Amino acid sequence: MKKVWLYVGGIVVVFVVACLVLFTFTKKDNDSNLKKVRLAEVAHTIFYAPQYVAIEKGYFKDLGIDLDLTLASGADKVTAAVLAGDADIGFCGSEATIYVYNGGTDDYLKTFAQATQKDGTFLVSREKYKDFKLEDLKGKTIIGGRAAGMPEMTFEYALRQNGIDPTKDVNIDTSVAFAAMSGSFIGGNGDFVTLFEPNATQVEQQGYGHVVASVGKLGGVVPYTSYSAKTSYLKKNKEVIKNFTKAIQKGLDFVHNHSDKEVAEVILDQFPDTSLNDIESAVKRYREIEAWPKTTNFSKESFDHLQDIMIDAKALEKKVSYSDLMYGK
Repeated sequence: MKKVWLYVGGIVVVFVVACLVLFTFTKKDNDSNLKKVRLAEVAHTIFYAPQYVAIEKGYFKDLGIDLDLTLASGADKVTAAVLAGDADIGFCGSEATIYVYNGGTDDYLKTFAQATQKDGTFLVSREKYKDFKLEDLKGKTIIGGRAAGMPEMTFEYALRQNGIDPTKDVNIDTSVAFAAMSGSFIGGNGDFVTLFEPNATQVEQQGYGHVVASVGKLGGVVPYTSYSAKTSYLKKNKEVIKNFTKAIQKGLDFVHNHSDKEVAEVILDQFPDTSLNDIESAVKRYREIEAWPKTTNFSKESFDHLQDIMIDAKALEKKVSYSDLMYGK
């Protein structure tokens, strides 16, 4: 009887091992069918929840894409990575494509999808205000981000729209690197700082500041963060771009059709140093300002508004044609 059980046990072990080997080879074969796409993102923030949902839910893989995500802090660094061939797709403000186009680059960048439609920064004050108004910024120093970058330009636009001259009424510090803004503020620099989530919430929870306003709510609808690639890449990889866009759209659909907590639970692994409650709170903040569009497509009107902001900031002399920089338009 003992020999029988040993014989049966041996068969079971062989069967299990065979299944594992078959699964491993099948998985490798499936992975080998995926198209490698290198994506450089401008920041790692809850603002980009639709993208992280698409990653965590496996939407990219389902559509045949093996996504390699890297962080290149600042739109200038994202653009440089794409132009140098170190990244296939860049994820940053659409203003970057305009700068490249006006610079005369032959293989310039075109935008093919958007993931956000509002500025994603929040104004954080060192002082606590019972009833904050933009007029309270007068005479103060604000760490605003890189000059000619979308966050800083949108902030300036919001000030001008509310009767505040950013060159006379306030002091906007553009010398602090994007990744160092919260650290600089915590270190004692500036009266205010503009921060993305989860940084804004973390600074607030650590007792260094108070979130007093949303720049996105003040700045209006623009293709704030979008995906772009070189014209040569777009021509050679039409199916990849089509499927990449589908994955982002599925991420947007999920965000719009699920609760703040459900979204937070899906993207939790993307922010290992942030609690589920804090991520949920940040998702709620972004949802309240309608930061995420319903579709990856964006209109000529929103692109023109982005250029109005750039012209207002003296970062652009005249508008570029929507059709010149929009892929497929």
